[in-house]
Amino acid sequence: MSIIGIIGGSGLDNPDILRDPRDERVATPYGELPSPVRVGNIGQHTVCLVARHGREHTVPPSQVNHRATIASLRSLGCTAILATTAVGSLREEIRRGDLVVLDQFIDFTRHRAITFHESFAPHEPVHTPMADPFDASLRGLLNDCCVELGIAHHKTGTVVTIEGPRFSTRAESNMFRLWGADVINMSVAPECILANEARIPYAAIAMSTDYDCWKTDEAPVTWEDILNIFRQNAQKVTDLLIRTIGKMA
Repeated sequence: MSIIGIIGGSGLDNPDILRDPRDERVATPYGELPSPVRVGNIGQHTVCLVARHGREHTVPPSQVNHRATIASLRSLGCTAILATTAVGSLREEIRRGDLVVLDQFIDFTRHRAITFHESFAPHEPVHTPMADPFDASLRGLLNDCCVELGIAHHKTGTVVTIEGPRFSTRAESNMFRLWGADVINMSVAPECILANEARIPYAAIAMSTDYDCWKTDEAPVTWEDILNIFRQNAQKVTDLLIRTIGKMA
């Protein structure tokens, strides 16, 4: 039986998916999380669920303590992490409600702690490889389960993470498209970086909720638009998590 971490993003952190849940406060060198970790079971696995923004969504994206999140899951013994995140689509073919199994990121954040290594031991620098930051095995499992469940999804995708909490300007949105980004959010970096530093396999399921602001034939994204797509499609993410975890070794 493995211990699996789930990091739930905006509207995608339903604690009711766990059987026999309990709350655990975890102390880390980087501080405490805004809400306890919800620990329970899915199938034969122990699952540790972190609400990225706190259960009441009180923590803005730029203030999320990503080091405490990953350190907490490492302390609880998690051997894999599945993250969920809402994203804006930068591609016509990635429609509202589609899921994207991310395989690359572009870190466009500016003010976040991006490493556990604030200093090096003498002559022992640590430079973590990041060519393929999302675990290939977990990604394959997520894609297979999307097919089994009949969920509209994209097998790969590059996410650009911005600082937030503001949305992009139209110039920025078009720039990210030119860079090759497929979707945009405010959370995957440095979360994915830190999971790699901690040597915990990490994969992320992105739900497309809007078209950011690059499409001039549509109104720019609003928070209300995002919430509306959440309500319509959150069950797909829940079903995918349960199916995927049930197939994990």
